[in-house]
Amino acid sequence: MAKPLARYATMSTYPAVAHSVGLDPARFIRDVGLNPSGIAMPDRWVPATSIAELLHRSAVASGHDDFGIALAEQRRLSALGPLSLVIREEPDVRSALRMLMRYEHMYNEALHITMSEADGLATLKLSLDVGSDVPVVQSIDFAIGVLCRLMRDLRGATWYPLSVTLRRFAPHDPSTHHQILGPNVSFDGTFDGLTVYARDLDAPNALSDPEMRSYAAAFLASLDVERHDRATERVRRVVEVLLPSGRCSVVQVARSLGVDRRTVHRQLASEATTFTSVVNDVRMGMARHLVGQKRHSLTEVAELLSFSSPGNFSRWFRTQFGCSPTQWRSRSGDAERAVSGAYTPGTQPALP
Repeated sequence: MAKPLARYATMSTYPAVAHSVGLDPARFIRDVGLNPSGIAMPDRWVPATSIAELLHRSAVASGHDDFGIALAEQRRLSALGPLSLVIREEPDVRSALRMLMRYEHMYNEALHITMSEADGLATLKLSLDVGSDVPVVQSIDFAIGVLCRLMRDLRGATWYPLSVTLRRFAPHDPSTHHQILGPNVSFDGTFDGLTVYARDLDAPNALSDPEMRSYAAAFLASLDVERHDRATERVRRVVEVLLPSGRCSVVQVARSLGVDRRTVHRQLASEATTFTSVVNDVRMGMARHLVGQKRHSLTEVAELLSFSSPGNFSRWFRTQFGCSPTQWRSRSGDAERAVSGAYTPGTQPALP
């Protein structure tokens, strides 16, 4: 069975929170097999188990048992990616939550949210299956915090749930939990979730702009939101994770997906592609971003793309793009300066 994935945007607030408690975020990210530079690529997908392990290790190392909930404090709706554009335009809180639950696989394959109503109350329960036995207390805290923060955005800044229930033991200092989740937080409960008045779900969405709703609906309809992704897309996501680590073999990719390499080859062949083609396509996308970005030297880019030498990278790049990495980077810089007004009309260079 393939291991569930989550968008890199899940970790967008991690570096700042890690720094605030005295941790080196880059080292901790690397220690769980991820690439720190991936933070700049929020739409990439990584194993959910790696994120869960990162949060657990960070809480233990820092001595802050509220690490996961602290991550949620600065989380923004935009971290949901394209789905955020649709959710913010739903007419009421109920429809926004239904959209969040229906398309949860678009931002986190490990997370599952259910909602039930009875006697004027609505209960939202969260479960998390990361595909391994990594402790998920911090991840659950984080998910609950994000959900509560989202509902406050939809309902209004002064709103808090009627109650929040967590299965975890109470932290030594629950003040951060109360700050994010409200005054009525109980620990050592029977489920992870929150309870609200059902009437709160029918309240207007405070973020919504009625004139934008039809555009948001059309945008969602244009997305490929099939729950069962094509094999090519699942392989691509894992390749994006493993390529910078130098461990991007078909055997390692198959292991990450919970299948054998023959299955990977067979599934890709059924979709008229190959493992080599997928890796090359991912490399091209990452190369465009990394070479144009200028954050890394070209030698570092070659390493991130798992080339054995800068020379091999340069030859591959020229074959794919028709120019050297240095030329591409130079033209990218020229284009940026042209946009900012550093060039006079008629002299703007074009990217290849």
